[in-house]
Amino acid sequence: MTVRALVIDDSRAMRRIVTGTLEGFGYETRQAGHGQEALDVLHEGWVPDLCTIDWNMPVMDGLQFVNAVRANPGWRAVTLMMVTSESEHGQIVRALAAGAHEYVIKPFTADAIRDKLALLGLLPQEVSL
Repeated sequence: MTVRALVIDDSRAMRRIVTGTLEGFGYETRQAGHGQEALDVLHEGWVPDLCTIDWNMPVMDGLQFVNAVRANPGWRAVTLMMVTSESEHGQIVRALAAGAHEYVIKPFTADAIRDKLALLGLLPQEVSL
């Protein structure tokens, strides 16, 4: 079974880091530079198991993306994980209240991502903890 992830961040370098980490765990990935671009991918029919989402992006930010995904019943199964430098407690609470499942603060380690994926039940079986 292939696990899919959509990596959403306006930083090309950060997309590359997150994508590399997820592909190392066996994910099939696609990338988007902001929330609207990510919504376009979903509307095309490429629906991932996981979205990793930066908060601060142009066009559509991460919180707006979370709200848009949660408003569509067809995307209810998509797991949303914020991966952002927004570390203020109030921001974390807002993201989780909007429907994000997990929250990873940048900078992060591959182990931190792996641990969150394991918590979410989204770590492909062949990856050992």
